[in-house]
Amino acid sequence: MKILIVGSGGREHAIAHSASKSKRVDKIYCAPGNAGIGMIAECVPIGAMEFDRIVDFAREKEIDLTVVGMDDPLVGGLVDRLEEAGLRAFGPRKNAAILEGSKAFSKELMKKYHIPTAAYEIFDSPGDAYAYLESAEFPIVLKADGLALGKGVLICQNLEEARDGVRTIMEDKQFGTAGNRLVIEEFMTGREVSVLSFVDGAAIKTMTSAQDHKRAGDGDAGPNTGGMGTFSPSPFYTEEIDAYCRKYIYQPTVDAMAAEGREFKGIIFFGLMLTEKGPRVLEYNVRFGDPEAQVVLPRMKNDLIEVMEACIDGTLDKIDLQFEDNAAVCVVLASRGYPVSYEKGFVIHGLERFEGQDSRFCFHAGTRYSGEDIVTNGGRVLGITATGGSLGEARKNAYDATQWITFENKYMRSDIGKAIDEA
Repeated sequence: MKILIVGSGGREHAIAHSASKSKRVDKIYCAPGNAGIGMIAECVPIGAMEFDRIVDFAREKEIDLTVVGMDDPLVGGLVDRLEEAGLRAFGPRKNAAILEGSKAFSKELMKKYHIPTAAYEIFDSPGDAYAYLESAEFPIVLKADGLALGKGVLICQNLEEARDGVRTIMEDKQFGTAGNRLVIEEFMTGREVSVLSFVDGAAIKTMTSAQDHKRAGDGDAGPNTGGMGTFSPSPFYTEEIDAYCRKYIYQPTVDAMAAEGREFKGIIFFGLMLTEKGPRVLEYNVRFGDPEAQVVLPRMKNDLIEVMEACIDGTLDKIDLQFEDNAAVCVVLASRGYPVSYEKGFVIHGLERFEGQDSRFCFHAGTRYSGEDIVTNGGRVLGITATGGSLGEARKNAYDATQWITFENKYMRSDIGKAIDEA
């Protein structure tokens, strides 16, 4: 079969890598892709939001399955457009993708269906938000309602910071229209855990757990990013916690979406906070996390395409989802200055070291060809992932492999997975 992957980051490279191992796949296209994806797929110069061109391309090439990797085209309704054209697509339709597209919607859904989450208020005007903050308890969390590349969340320690945050999101529109509405939440403490899941509208199959590192600097300092690294599984995600989440969070979310007439098929990413009072939902995403996909997919035993088709066909309950009894760690190599400002176009050296490796992977996030060279083309450049028999071993393998790569202004955190040592 021929498949088309929509996206251009490390997540899409990880999807393409897994898809390339499927016995069912003969040809992979990616729109628009990147230099790394181009090594295993044919990249086509079509943007992820160019819906008409994507549909036309899928028809012309007789694509059997389109996998939409990114949040923007999912929330914008690309799956609907593909299905209307009689094409098979993996991912939620627009009316279900709102689960990520609007934080206000997801909070109201959790409240209505008694899914545990942080207390919150929703605001449509900065004036009302400022007034609410006068009597709020700190620290407090401000969230832009819409999509903001994982960066529209501000943790404010006091009233002054919170006022600045409201101004940044709602008045200065730093995150664009995502800041037209604002969710203000109570600040929760505990370990953060990410659990991705496959959903077929009724059944849900959870993947192995992971933990992301959002802040730019060591020790979780600096601004929020799209993610500086991750590890899987989380030693803090116990069988007891898993049982609680299955009963009170995972299946109830799928059932709630169905009850609202928003049947969900695709990926639900559960961002959890393990508080003293039990697990709480921090956020929902409606696609593979990035870089979570880079540590979860290499550990999955199943044929990825087979599982995706089961989600589309409503036969997920027949899939025995299995993962290797190992661990994985991903360290993001970024351009110095990310996520604020950074230069592009620097030649990347050492990529050939990963050829033929079966336990170390180099997933491209922001790369492109310049002549015969592969050069940096984004804030997050590469995701260096390694597996191992334990989290500690995987972490060592990953950091050792980061030394194989050099490029000007290369930057990375040195403490990805440090929580492993504290478990």
